[in-house]
Formats: sequence, C-alpha cells, structure tokens
Amino acid sequence: MIVEEDLKYITSADLPWKELEGKTILITGANGMLPAYLVETILYLNTIRFKQKAQIIAVVRNYDKAQERFKKHLLDRNLQFVVQDIREPLEGIPNVDYIIHAASLASPKYYGTNPVDVLIPNTIGTYNCLELARKNTLLQAFLFFSSGEVYGDIGGEITETTYGNLDPNVPRSCYAESKRMGETMSTAYLHQYGVPIKIVRPFHTYGPYVQLDDGRVFADFIADIINKKDIVIKSEGWSKRSFCYLSDATIAFFLVLLKGQTGEAYNIGGFETSIRRLAKMLVEEYNLKMYTGTAEPGYSRVCPDISKIQKLGWTPTISVQDGFRRTVRSFHESD
Repeated sequence: MIVEEDLKYITSADLPWKELEGKTILITGANGMLPAYLVETILYLNTIRFKQKAQIIAVVRNYDKAQERFKKHLLDRNLQFVVQDIREPLEGIPNVDYIIHAASLASPKYYGTNPVDVLIPNTIGTYNCLELARKNTLLQAFLFFSSGEVYGDIGGEITETTYGNLDPNVPRSCYAESKRMGETMSTAYLHQYGVPIKIVRPFHTYGPYVQLDDGRVFADFIADIINKKDIVIKSEGWSKRSFCYLSDATIAFFLVLLKGQTGEAYNIGGFETSIRRLAKMLVEEYNLKMYTGTAEPGYSRVCPDISKIQKLGWTPTISVQDGFRRTVRSFHESD
C-alpha cells in the first residue's frame, strides 16, 4: 500500500522523533491532505517506536469526513477529535506540547466564490490558535502552515525574503493576503508573548488523498488519469512550477517543527518542471493524449529557493515521475 510505504519512508528520516514521544500534539484542519499525513505519521510512530504514546488532538469541521479519512484509527485511544469551526475559540483544550495550525481552504476554486470562507481560517482561526498557545504552559513549538502564495506577483527562484505585489482589491488575494496576515500575527505573538512560532511555506504539494476537484493543475492531471480522460492544457504550458510529493513534504514539516529556528519561515518545494513537460510525461505514462492552447498567457517561473531548509538537512528525493505514479496508484488501491 502506498500510504504505508510513505509512512515507513517518512519515519526512516533522520529526525529527533523522540521529542514527540509521550507528547500531546494539536493539529487543526486534520482532514486536509497535508495535516492528515502528519496525524498518520505520529500514529505510525506510536506503533513502531514510541513506548510512551503520543496523543493527537485533531480539530476538524466535518466529523463524518474524519471518520472516513481515519477509519483505520477510529478505535485508537491516542487520537481524539475535536469537532468545531476554527473561527470559534478553542475552549476546553488541555495544555499541549505542540500546535500545528494547518486549517485552511487552499483550493483556488474557492478564491472567487467563497473568499470570506478562505480568509477566516487564516486570520480569525490563527488568532484562536495563537490565543490557545499564549495561555499554554507546556508549548514547545507552534507551526503555522503558510503558503508560497505569500510572495505575491513575483517570479524566478524565490527566497524567504523576496516579495512581490498583491492587489488587495482582487478577490483572489483573499488567500495570499490572509496567509500573510497569519504570518504577521504569529510573529507578533512571538515578540509580545513569547509564543515559539515557526512557519512553513509549501508550494505545489501533491500525493494520496488529493482532492481531484481541487482546481490546481496537478489535481486536474491526476483526475484526468483516474477518469481516463485526455489531458488539456489551456495554454502552451511553458510556465514552470515546483512539485513536491507528500511524503517528502511531510518530512520537511516535521523537520521545521522539531529543528527549525523559532521565528523563521521555510520554503518547502520539490522538483521544477514545466506544465507542458509534466503533461507530456503523464500522457506517455498512461497512454493518453495531450491538447494545448494556442497562446501562452504570460510565461512564468514560480519556484522556491529551498537552500534554507536544506541547511537543516532536508532535500526532496521523490521524483515528479515517481511521485505521480505513487499518487495514481494510491487512488487505485482505495477503489
């Protein structure tokens, strides 16, 4: 099974996993593709490595979805669900050792139709998590899931200190602007209250359980493969992006949580390729056809400089070809 192979790969990473043993970790947005892998990794560590089990408090909005996503773990006493909207204060939560705030509507399909619902988890939700952290007497780290979107209108190889413009009067800015504010709020709580915040900025992360109607190009391509449809690119596809497979990204998230510098942000990116090259690789792999548009609506290269996290000891290893193979296989295994 792909997921189990991924968990073995993640937990084989040279990280100070012992720091999580016997600890309590609160994870918001736990149903999401990225945070759900964090939950599963910790539960896997409980079975293979930890004598004193780690406890997970998984904050979710939809309990039915959580039951489906974590159906293999519903009898696990080390996994507790808190069902609530993150826009409401987190009350009745005991002291925890780590807080990972990953609740967010990251899909571009919501930016134009539900901009308020997009920005609230990143702002009010972040405030509620930071308030919980401020009152916590045990907290070792607060990890905020930001995004490569915070860099705004900028191209090339992006470092953690390079920023472009964002037009606040464009509805699509709801995501990037609110992620920026979430980072600013986190930093403010560090400086005023000493909350030990750390920030990750993922770029294009894909893998098992990706929502096929997500709206991003990697999800569209995977959906086409699953549904045996030819791949259509609206442009000529020369724009370049960085694609990181979920297991590689998960290792990076834990690395920042456990070894990252307090108050610092880290880019999380994978392997750079053009949209056209990715599509061509996939149609050859799965015997499909590819159709492209007639004009390129502005070539762009949006790829992170990951040298900062590489200094902590992380480099992605799962190639784009292998990563997409694994993702497609994971869907076939779940049929």
